[in-house]
Amino acid sequence: MGLGVRWTVHGDGRNPAPGAVVRPDERLSWPRTAGLGAQHVVAMFGASFVAPVLMGLDPNLAIMMSGVATVIFLLATRGRVPSYLGCSLSFVGVAAVIRAQGGTSATVTGAVLVVGVALFLVGVAVQRFGARIIHAAMPPVVTGAVVMLIGFNLAPVTARTYWPQDQWVALLTMLFTGLAVVCLRGFWSRIAIFLGLVFGYGISWVFDRVFGMIHSVNGAGQLVDHWRLDFSAVGSANWIGLPSFHGPSFQWSAILVALPVVIALVAENAGHVKAVGEMTGDPLDDKLGTAISADGAASVLSTALGGPPNTTYSENIGVMAATRVYSTAAYWAAACFALLFGLCPKFGAVVAAIPGGVLGGITVILYGMIGLLGAQIWVHNKVDLRNPLNLVPVAAGVIIGVGGVGLKISDNFELSGIALGTIVVLSGYHVLRAMAPAHLKEQPPLLDEGTSSYDSADGDRPPGTDRT
Repeated sequence: MGLGVRWTVHGDGRNPAPGAVVRPDERLSWPRTAGLGAQHVVAMFGASFVAPVLMGLDPNLAIMMSGVATVIFLLATRGRVPSYLGCSLSFVGVAAVIRAQGGTSATVTGAVLVVGVALFLVGVAVQRFGARIIHAAMPPVVTGAVVMLIGFNLAPVTARTYWPQDQWVALLTMLFTGLAVVCLRGFWSRIAIFLGLVFGYGISWVFDRVFGMIHSVNGAGQLVDHWRLDFSAVGSANWIGLPSFHGPSFQWSAILVALPVVIALVAENAGHVKAVGEMTGDPLDDKLGTAISADGAASVLSTALGGPPNTTYSENIGVMAATRVYSTAAYWAAACFALLFGLCPKFGAVVAAIPGGVLGGITVILYGMIGLLGAQIWVHNKVDLRNPLNLVPVAAGVIIGVGGVGLKISDNFELSGIALGTIVVLSGYHVLRAMAPAHLKEQPPLLDEGTSSYDSADGDRPPGTDRT
């Protein structure tokens, strides 16, 4: 396929025959391909604009750069891996910690840019040495623990920042979102988080009309009378214009907080590539390193301009599974739509107006889901937490990460939270395994031939979420 930008028309270009699939190097008619691209945009839309809002970054730029990242990914994999790259939720906790330490948006994007570089280098190493190095360094017990502490570390953000802004809107939004996740089916289930945001938006507008202003903390933490839904910035925003760009700033303390997320991103990419390979019938093991590197390169470009990092999206993989259309042409169409959305500042102003109480209701569920994906990895891979080799480093690392335990190295440098927790889990596991007696090591080998260790990073993910 060359660079993956040439396709043959599948059948008559209208509808695939019963039981047939549209392969990555095929396409339907261009109007149908555009429609599929729009469907992919809707599928990724919820998480892709929730993440930058929670990170304090420009949602317009996030959507635009997700389109650019998808183009980079499709070109790098030469059209063999149909996938959409959107804003990663894995970094939401990282951004919260960095900002709590006095960091700015530039500090956040600088730290995440370094993570993108690290992810790119991991991809290069996988291309050179194979996927076994991932299994050796990050077995499921370690990966699950890191994903868990990344998710649960976010709990104080909800409890102290979002929920207090409007507890009743937060409660109603939480209940609606929970019902949507559990009760809806198919496509609607996959955008349950987005539907929860729309519901909360509407409830906030109704409460403003019925009850007037609310006396609570605002987004800046000040106790004042304020409207739940403030449209003042929407009216003054232009319909067409460029998003807000800014350069990165680098601080060692922020970088060390962000680096552990590399583990989650590697696991996520591996799971997605395996899933796509199984659906398309095209073994993609040889493209795993390329996919990881492409994700890293796209994240570097996005963060260099002031946007958030990116990752492959399981929501879009779900759309392919439902439609049986794996054409990369649909992803090119989706990327074009995302670029157009990014050029509409009024859209970004509407997104930025989401009330804090709504985010409180959403994040209660979303952050918990992210954390519990770590437990899902353990269950899927039959990790035995009765074995002290697994139990001790995980127990210590998770409590450190969730509780924000700190280790002061000098007057200007401290390890804490996610960074310290990950170091304890990763180094503790390997050190203890090297020193442990033989009878504690009598378990299935860590190295296997497949990538099943990361199936759970994607296959059974709760609807409406993507980023671990």
